[in-house]
Amino acid sequence: MPTQYHDKQLSGDALDQIFREARSYNGWLDRDVSDAQLHGIWDLLKMGPTSANMLPARIVWVKSAEAKAKLAACVSDGNKSKVASAPVTALIGMDIDFHEQLPWLFPHTDAKSWFEGDEEGRRAGAFRNSSLQGAYLIIAARALGLDTGPMSGFDADAVNAAFFGSTPRVTVNFICSIGYGDPSSIFGRSPRPDFGTFNTIV
Repeated sequence: MPTQYHDKQLSGDALDQIFREARSYNGWLDRDVSDAQLHGIWDLLKMGPTSANMLPARIVWVKSAEAKAKLAACVSDGNKSKVASAPVTALIGMDIDFHEQLPWLFPHTDAKSWFEGDEEGRRAGAFRNSSLQGAYLIIAARALGLDTGPMSGFDADAVNAAFFGSTPRVTVNFICSIGYGDPSSIFGRSPRPDFGTFNTIV
């Protein structure tokens, strides 16, 4: 019998779209992704929780032919065609000086002072929370009917120089192509273990 949750649970179709039937695509159909859709992704992902509402992710949406060519030069050979053919590739960067924004992002207290003088701690917080925001991006894109292809095969220094050079305190975390996935570009789903394999309730 299916587990019963409270009455706000999403429908089975919605859960299929976001999780159970969703895949990471390697190729893309020739369909555009509009700027309005990118704004829609942001408007959802920004609502996901981050520590002290720090929101450290800084996203560059690579969409123009020129920007795609620049990005393709920064990724591994196996990823070049993925970013070249994708309508958009999001570069999820992280700002290690996120604390400068906390006076307005977290106005309840002097949260900025928590992070001043602790660059190592800020870097760890920025990485952790921008990773969360990148995951929210994937979920938001899927919820809006788009497909995604997250990847980590790239030269971080090259990406930083090409796309974050004007803001050296922002560095890339990972990248994620967005569009309408080509079903022929994926293989069978890899195993997903049951609860008992990697989980313990104590």
